[in-house]
Amino acid sequence: MRITFFGGGNMATALIGGLINNGYPARDLAVIERNAESRERLAKDFDVRCYGEPEAEALNCDVLILAVKPQQMREACAPLIGRLREQLVISIAAGLRLTDLSRWLGGYFKLVRTMPNTPALIGCGVTGLYALPGVTEVERMGAERIMQAVGATLWVNDEAQIDAVTAVSGSGPAYVFLFIEALQKAATELGFTPKQAHLLSIETVLGAARLASHSEEPASVLRERVTSKGGTTAAALQVMADCGTVDGIVAGIHAAKARGVELGEQLGKDD
Repeated sequence: MRITFFGGGNMATALIGGLINNGYPARDLAVIERNAESRERLAKDFDVRCYGEPEAEALNCDVLILAVKPQQMREACAPLIGRLREQLVISIAAGLRLTDLSRWLGGYFKLVRTMPNTPALIGCGVTGLYALPGVTEVERMGAERIMQAVGATLWVNDEAQIDAVTAVSGSGPAYVFLFIEALQKAATELGFTPKQAHLLSIETVLGAARLASHSEEPASVLRERVTSKGGTTAAALQVMADCGTVDGIVAGIHAAKARGVELGEQLGKDD
């Protein structure tokens, strides 16, 4: 399977590195990247073929991954109209709906929309995927294998759910970083040095996440096991509940989803 990336930014770089680390041959990978320095870096780091423009040789592939910024997608798609020959096209552009992408590609329909998150940069991401009806099961499996090079995957049956994926896992790392930030702030207020606060906070989050990933029980049960009646954890959780911590997080995720829908509508406008 020959794969061409249109765009050589951070996520494309992560996918290329993940594929190669999983044994995918570099000779079957290509990148279309207009920035000369980025082309040189990709060629040096991964020994992949690089092109400055969407030349015929670059488009001679089985899968084309659109990895340009959402705001640049319409312009990037223009030279592709009429030049695609049954390739599977995968978009990793946040917020961009497939109806708009299909229109910008001249009615092309072999499209998969994905939403990876930033931990994919270290191979620990999770990606939501949605495919148009014209994508075959074999092509869906191919898209899944590609995205699994940087972490776990989750298929959704309704494209609207991709906006929900964006709100939960796409933006999710920021919520976790905020929690780490709060832990570190509290730790320094309790007398620890910034270095000690960083260690305590990061290792606690990593350990708790690993514990949850190894357990079949819901997070609520794991939380209850740590919470002794009348103990220190119960005292902390009660104050957090009084401050509306959980409700605030849930409300924030709903707000992220709503904003994702708005951005999709804005990106798809033909002005």
